[in-house]
Amino acid sequence: MIEENAIVNCAAYSEGVRVPNININNIGTIVQQPDKFVWIGLHEPGTELLAKIQKQFDLHDLAIEDAHRAHQRPKIEAYGDTLFIVLRTVQTHEKQIDLGETHFFVGRNFIITVRHGSSLAYTDVRLRCESTPHLLQKGPGFALYAVMDAIVDQYFPVIDALGEELEILEEKIFDESNGRETTAQIYHLKHQLLDVKRSVSPLIDICNRLMRFDLKLIEEETRPYFRDVYDHSIRINEMVDNSRDLLSTALEANLSLISISQNEVSKRFAGWAAIIGIPTMVAGVYGMNFKYMPELDWRLGYPTVMALTVGACVALYFQFKRSGWL
Repeated sequence: MIEENAIVNCAAYSEGVRVPNININNIGTIVQQPDKFVWIGLHEPGTELLAKIQKQFDLHDLAIEDAHRAHQRPKIEAYGDTLFIVLRTVQTHEKQIDLGETHFFVGRNFIITVRHGSSLAYTDVRLRCESTPHLLQKGPGFALYAVMDAIVDQYFPVIDALGEELEILEEKIFDESNGRETTAQIYHLKHQLLDVKRSVSPLIDICNRLMRFDLKLIEEETRPYFRDVYDHSIRINEMVDNSRDLLSTALEANLSLISISQNEVSKRFAGWAAIIGIPTMVAGVYGMNFKYMPELDWRLGYPTVMALTVGACVALYFQFKRSGWL
């Protein structure tokens, strides 16, 4: 039995206007009509539903296998008259980055989106497209652009949130209580930026291919729209690179400050050890069991030795204090 909850949207459009009363079971007959195109949205579909979609749209086995298993790297592949595109989606949840995937099947008169994992529904995107039928009548290429643009726009608030975390970490780095916890947070943020980098970098190559003239599935009048997605991808990629550079600098500064702090502690220990070493040396000398020691029979010997010991300790203390060791 086909899972109905996996079908988020199933619609056909003629001249940019939605055709009412469309069912997934008779969608194959609509695809045959040259003046219409189909837009289907799926969310984590099962094997039976994907098999039905494959049969109606004549999709390649390898592309269907990738769409079912998910966990694919971002890519664009051509299977005959169909494009198969994989994009990573990103959003934040409780200061954690959640990654998802959206797979696209794009043909002459159809577009199928398959969502996996953490990903927002594209209902708002579809409604915006339906509100501009003069643009939607450009066909599946414009629908592909609209969804890709929405996916790319989701990266901006995520990067802004990571930038705010970086600013907080920079303040913590120069705090006197800075320690191993800050270093762990820096590494965690660096790992999140790496995930975003891996997701957004392939977008540049994908947009480049969609703008090329050898892809006949994308209408020439639609290609300039992908230039906008390309520009956003370049911008996001640069923002991620800048954040990673700042984070690397912050990590180096953090490690340097920790090293300086450890050196300060070492200097204090060394200073106090030198001060304590004076009475230790004096006590060691007079604790030796020699019978003939000149100072033992001197009446002022004890107060003199104590005064000299205390005086030497005090002098050494102020010398270390002046040099910044204490």
